[in-house]
Amino acid sequence: MKSPVVKRSIVVAGHKTSVSLEEAFWNGMKEISGLRNMTLSELVGEIDGNRQQGNLSSAIRLFVLDYFKSRAIAVQPEKVPAQ
Repeated sequence: MKSPVVKRSIVVAGHKTSVSLEEAFWNGMKEISGLRNMTLSELVGEIDGNRQQGNLSSAIRLFVLDYFKSRAIAVQPEKVPAQ
């Protein structure tokens, strides 16, 4: 059975590193970087520079989750209180 995790090499702050993520997270990163008019390496560099702890793969997963969660909340219709 093929692993859903894909390992890719990427240059972050001038250094080549490997990052292992599920394909869905790679796709999310590509979408976000495209919307922000930046390269995937630039986006990963930003995430790396802002992370407080943990490994880079975890920081990327949390970033992608937070990005799409924020977008989902932004497009939800305002809830009307029950009467």
